[in-house]
Amino acid sequence: MPKNKKSSYLLTMALVVVLYGVSAFLVASGRINKYVSGILVMVLVNIILTVSLNLASGFLGQLVLGHAGFMSVGAYASALFTLNSGLPISVAFPLSILIAGVVAVIFGILIGIPALRLKGDYLAIITLGFGEIIKVLINFFDFTGGARGLRGIPRVVDKSSGISVEFVKFSYAFFLAVLTIYLITAFIRSRHGRAVIAIREDEIAAEASGINTTYYKLLAFVMAAFFAGVAGALYAHHLGVLNPAKFDFNYSVEILVMVVLGGMGSITGSVVSAIALTILPELLRGFSDYRMLAYSVILILVMLFKPTGLMGGYEFSLSRLVRKLRGKNKEKAEQEKVGAAK
Repeated sequence: MPKNKKSSYLLTMALVVVLYGVSAFLVASGRINKYVSGILVMVLVNIILTVSLNLASGFLGQLVLGHAGFMSVGAYASALFTLNSGLPISVAFPLSILIAGVVAVIFGILIGIPALRLKGDYLAIITLGFGEIIKVLINFFDFTGGARGLRGIPRVVDKSSGISVEFVKFSYAFFLAVLTIYLITAFIRSRHGRAVIAIREDEIAAEASGINTTYYKLLAFVMAAFFAGVAGALYAHHLGVLNPAKFDFNYSVEILVMVVLGGMGSITGSVVSAIALTILPELLRGFSDYRMLAYSVILILVMLFKPTGLMGGYEFSLSRLVRKLRGKNKEKAEQEKVGAAK
């Protein structure tokens, strides 16, 4: 591995560890109350959803409007497993996260094979339709709780353990969000990721170059579904109750808005917009009568003055920032030397 790349990874890893250490200490010690820690968990869940949808809509270039459907499948699969497995929750919950991702992948394959034959508006409509079908099925079956919802979902840790529930939920959400960002970034920078971007730029040219467009489109779509399922598992055990009405068309659009606002094809933008659009409605709760109006106006203004999104196609790099700062300091020192010589 080149020295610059190695130092970049080490810097990023150090930043992640410090960020987790400070946040986890504040949550575990109670300096951050349950309300704020709950918002932090939802920020991390939305980061997973936004970054994963960006893979399908931003990097692959396919308009997907059924992401909440994959999240709901993962949420219910995870909750039903922990409710019925009979295993201790400390064992059942990590397994349920994996099961949620796998079940979402199965639905992703079933939906992706017919849906990805279409493009543009037609693809958006068919994914929207499948998302609504999933919601109808959840409402229909008794084992999912039907329209009443699923209640009594166990906590992520036993009370008898003495460990803070908020701390454990935050830790799971933090590390899964970091893992999602890392894996999708690594995928995009790989040969497979370049094939996916080539399909977005020109599908006909990509196919003529020997890229198996059907395979790569399905791969990106299924990966996005997997991480949406994982986010669903976190969401289910964070709230402890599931309501099928939550996973409707509006929620899919909300996730897509986060992707577009951050910048299509920018993972940094997805993270920034997920944080901003999760915290902003909470900050505006004091203006309950005008909250949604203010929220909408802010979105419109951003899209008018920054149509490519907050970050465009830019990706933040800690090592690049350090190099810039070093370069500026070096340039300043040289200027001071020249000034002293004169």
